[in-house]
Amino acid sequence: MWVKGRSGGPAVRRSNPEAELALLTVRPADRPAALPILDERRRGTKFVTLDCHSVLNSPEQTGMDFWSINPYIGCEFGCTYCYARFAHRYVVERAHAAQRLADEQLPEYRGANGWEAFEQRIFVKAGLQTVLRSDLQRYHRSAERNAPIVIGTATDPYQPAERRFRLTRLVLAELAKCEGLSVGIITKSPLVTRDIDVLQRIQQHNDLEVHVSLISLDTDLVRVLEARSPMPAVRLRAVARLTDAGVNAGLIVAPVLPGISDDVERLDALFAAARTAHARFVTASPLRLYPGIRDRFLPVLDEHFPHLAERYRRAYAGRGAAPPDYARALTRRVTKLQEKYGFESRDMRARYRKDRLDPQGELAL
Repeated sequence: MWVKGRSGGPAVRRSNPEAELALLTVRPADRPAALPILDERRRGTKFVTLDCHSVLNSPEQTGMDFWSINPYIGCEFGCTYCYARFAHRYVVERAHAAQRLADEQLPEYRGANGWEAFEQRIFVKAGLQTVLRSDLQRYHRSAERNAPIVIGTATDPYQPAERRFRLTRLVLAELAKCEGLSVGIITKSPLVTRDIDVLQRIQQHNDLEVHVSLISLDTDLVRVLEARSPMPAVRLRAVARLTDAGVNAGLIVAPVLPGISDDVERLDALFAAARTAHARFVTASPLRLYPGIRDRFLPVLDEHFPHLAERYRRAYAGRGAAPPDYARALTRRVTKLQEKYGFESRDMRARYRKDRLDPQGELAL
């Protein structure tokens, strides 16, 4: 494990990542203001300590209908369409305002074009387990204690960093001590199967769903849009391993990309593969294209799907969510496939949101 020197000098090697994370929750008077570097990859990705006072975000804080936990901020997978880049930018701006980042460091943590740092500077939440114990007490006292808890809403909890830091496993270990929770996990990574033992313990006394995210079986398409994410076959094997172990797991096809991955043939192939992998459910939702993500995603369209670029710009002009007619039509298409393959006809919002769209309209931008 590497910790940045006091004056920006050479990094110092330390050996115990969990012990170091615990120590980093203490702030000695002589500790430097700079954010400590825990580790670094050859391609330039750095893992940065983030002291946290809370890790369980309430519906009141986020405006969503569920509680959320994100052990990391930023994600090595670096998916071009990821809506969570704004969360990383918010943390960077707060660190700068608190003088944890100097003015000259700010460009590095924002990225040359404002989006690269999301996948190159990953924040690792220190002292997470202790903080979560306190947060769970707050959760049980709150008026919204019956709302679900979702892990991985703004970053993948099983991105490669999890092999080293094991924060997601610490979160699951705390949730396994509880009863009567509704817990959801969203990930692209087969690493989730490492924690089958803890997931089984959670499921004994709680309602659990593991959503393995997969947008397409087309490996070339996945490589264009999700350059560092696991291959489709690997994710499907993860679903099979989870369900064969009795864990309630399935696919989440999100985002569905208009004109790219929303045709019946591609979606049908995903549903068929999910059935072969013994998935318990398949849900889907359309692309969200918020302002902070456009700078990353639209150039990808210009390069690889130029015939669609202008249509996207018009359809998402002034909005982050997909056009309502498109969303309703996609719901109709997905519902038919759910019925065809024997899955429950519902979407993820049925579990984690109060609102739901009626399936009507045409499938076109």
